[in-house]
Amino acid sequence: MAHSKDVIDFDFIDEHGPQTYAGTFAMDVPELGRDEVASLGDVTIQANARKGDFTGDYLSEGTVTFTADMTCSRCAEPYPFANTSTFHVRFRPRPDASEDNEEVEITDKEELDVEFYSEPLVPLRHLALEQVQLSIPMKPLCDDSCLGLCPKCGLNLAQEKCSCNESIVDERWGALKDLREELAKKKNV
Repeated sequence: MAHSKDVIDFDFIDEHGPQTYAGTFAMDVPELGRDEVASLGDVTIQANARKGDFTGDYLSEGTVTFTADMTCSRCAEPYPFANTSTFHVRFRPRPDASEDNEEVEITDKEELDVEFYSEPLVPLRHLALEQVQLSIPMKPLCDDSCLGLCPKCGLNLAQEKCSCNESIVDERWGALKDLREELAKKKNV
C-alpha cells in the first residue's frame, strides 16, 4: 500500500520511524470561523512526526506559513497579514472512558499542546488549518497605534481628524462630575 504524505499515519511511523510531511493547501475563509479574515492565501505546512515516550504517544513539530487580508478591529480597514509560526503538538489516544464528541478535560499545563485521537491518521490539512486558527490575533490591528473610528461620526481617525468633541464622557460618570464641582465650590468658599 502506498503511503500518503498528506496524512500523518501513526502506524507508518511505528513501522518506519520518524517521517517528514509537507503540503500546500487552499482553504476557504469560512473554514476559519473568523469574521476578521477577508481572504486567505495558500497555507504551507512542514511537519516532522515521530514516536513519543509512551505507547500511542506521537510528537509533531514544524512550521505553518500563510498570508491573509485581515480587517482591523479598530478602524475596520483591510490590511495584509503574513505569518510564519512554529508548532509543537503531542498526539495521544483518546481516553477509553470518553465518547468521540465528549470534551477531554485538561488537568496539566503540559497537556495544552496535546490533541487526542481516535484513529491513527491525522490529515495534514487539518493540522495546518488548526495552526492558522491559532496564529490569527484575537483582535487584529492594522497598526498598534491605530486610532480607530470616531464613536460619534464614524470617521477613520488614522486618515483624518474629525470635528467632533474630542472628550467623550460616559454619562454614567455624570454624578461624580457634579460631586467634583460641589467640592471645588466648597473649597473656594
